[in-house]
Amino acid sequence: MKVFGRNVFNEYKNNYKDIRKIYLSKGFSDKDILNFIKEKHLKYDVFDNKVLDVMVEGNHQGIVMEIDDYEYSSLSDIKKDENLIVILDHLEDPHNFGAIIRTCETAGVKTIIIPKDRSVSINSTVMKTSVGALKYVKVIRVNNIVNTINTLKKDGYFIYAADMDGVNYKDFSFASKTVLVIGNEGKGISKLVRDNSDEIVSIPLYGNINSLNASVACAILIYGVVNYKNGI
Repeated sequence: MKVFGRNVFNEYKNNYKDIRKIYLSKGFSDKDILNFIKEKHLKYDVFDNKVLDVMVEGNHQGIVMEIDDYEYSSLSDIKKDENLIVILDHLEDPHNFGAIIRTCETAGVKTIIIPKDRSVSINSTVMKTSVGALKYVKVIRVNNIVNTINTLKKDGYFIYAADMDGVNYKDFSFASKTVLVIGNEGKGISKLVRDNSDEIVSIPLYGNINSLNASVACAILIYGVVNYKNGI
C-alpha cells in the first residue's frame, strides 16, 4: 500500500521500520524528514513530481511511502471493557472514513466495524485523512452487519442506529455497552439494520438543509454518547 504526505510520514517515525520504501519528488526540501531518512538509512528514490502524481490520488506534498497493507482485526479482538463501538453501514467516501477514524481515536473509541462488500476500505486516502489515528483504532471487516449486530447484542451491547426520523440523541440514557451505527452517505442505514437496532437516534437540525455530512453526524453522536457516559 502507498500512503503519502508529510504528516503521515511524521506519524510513522516511531514505526519507521514499517516503511518499505520512500519516493521523493525532486526539490523536496523538508530538512527534518530528509535528515531522518538518512539517519535511519531508509530506502528512497527521487523522481519528477509528475511520477508521484500518478502513484497516488491527492496532495502527496512531495513524499510517498510504501508500507505493508493494513491488517484488519476480527470480532474476537474486541476487549471486554470496550463500552462504545462504531459500525459504518456501507460508508463509501474515504475522506469521511478517515475523519471518523480520527474522531473515534480522540473520543477513546477503540473499534470500528465495516462490511466487506460495497463499502470503503483502508486505502491511502483514508490513511492520510486519519493522520495516524489508525495506529490506535481497530478496524474490523465483517461479512454481514446484521449478523454482527446480533452477535454484539448477545455480548450485552445495545444498538443505536442514526437516522433523520429518530429520537433526539440528547433524550437518551445510553446503555453501558453501546453500539452506534452510521449509515451510507446517500441512503442512510439499511432497512435490515434499522429493523435489528434497538433504538433510532437523530440529531436535531435547525437550518434549511435537512442532513449532515456522515463524518460530522458521527462526531456529534460519538461525543454525545461519550459525554453522557462521563456525566457531562
